Amino acid sequence: MQTDPLFLIIQIAIIIFSVIIHEVSHGWIANLLGDPTARLEGRLTLNPVPHIDPVGSVIVPLITVFGGGFMFGWAKPVPYNPRNLKNQQWGEAIVAAAGPLSNLAIAIFFGLVMRFALASGFNSASFYSVVSAIIISNIVLAIFNLVPIPPLDGSKVLFSILPYHTRHNQFFQFLEQYGLILVLLFVLFLFKILHPAIALIFGLLTGTPT
Repeated sequence: MQTDPLFLIIQIAIIIFSVIIHEVSHGWIANLLGDPTARLEGRLTLNPVPHIDPVGSVIVPLITVFGGGFMFGWAKPVPYNPRNLKNQQWGEAIVAAAGPLSNLAIAIFFGLVMRFALASGFNSASFYSVVSAIIISNIVLAIFNLVPIPPLDGSKVLFSILPYHTRHNQFFQFLEQYGLILVLLFVLFLFKILHPAIALIFGLLTGTPT
């Protein structure tokens, strides 16, 4: 793990802008589907100020990178009203999926950048460290947010797919009620089960191992 202070600052900047793009993507797609809430509240911007959550955007990234060797965080959720969506059947799932897909798109783009740089014989350890951090951070955000535990995006996709009556049984009510606690427990004790998937996707995108 990189411990250089400058690189840690770069990592924090990467995670901040990655989670901002994630959240803006939710709001942008919601706006396209008929809900202007995020746009009207000034959240369809890459300016970090309206999006930064002091805990999720600064404190948690610092704790995770020093405590676990990986970096994780979040921004303030972009607000939207699902009742405004034109597509009431799939609208919530589409809005929810937009965030992880935006992170996957970033990872793919910088994976191609790394492949091109390697093929060109470009030799800069700092460049590859930064690009690798961008790719890994966005893979982590994409995969983690697809875990089907509320309030993560994966739960919204899952609930949209399931029959209406299924979403209101005791199991899913339990998930809704204790979702934040379950997410915290997942991060603390089960996050490592995602490592093989993260490494596999990184290798597929860049052609190099993590």
